Amino acid sequence: MIKLIILDVDGCLTNGEIIYSSDGSETKNFNVKDGLAISSWIKMGWHAAIITGRESSIVERRAKELGIKYLYQGVKDKEKVLSELVDLLELKDYEVAAIGDDLNDLRMLKRAGRSFTPKDGVKEIRELADTTLASKGGEGAVREMIDILIDENDLREQFIAPWL
Repeated sequence: MIKLIILDVDGCLTNGEIIYSSDGSETKNFNVKDGLAISSWIKMGWHAAIITGRESSIVERRAKELGIKYLYQGVKDKEKVLSELVDLLELKDYEVAAIGDDLNDLRMLKRAGRSFTPKDGVKEIRELADTTLASKGGEGAVREMIDILIDENDLREQFIAPWL
């Protein structure tokens, strides 16, 4: 049973575009369906973490909105952070699912018990991942991943219960 989901941001929770305004501020688009699925996952008592190579106050805000307790930004070695988090939560690698889309996610996805990539993940990640999703990053890929995990473990009723 998966107890922890690891989320990459750019290219998974977003479409991978980084937009800067003339004043230097950054803009990212998040999918509301991804967010609802993440918060439902957490309400079920499971863990969610963001491990991203970039740093952004927007990501910090989004994590807080969704109730994601484990946020790691500016990470160069995602596999190392995943390993430390697994130890902290006293989990096994096979209890972890991760989503990533590019080469900096490679070792993290190899470590996770279950790996996913959006439809538009790079070739090397699509070849490695257990599941290539039908959705692109930022277009519901994380929701699709969570739906797969929920259905594989027959948890649909528990997943929707907080919203009834």
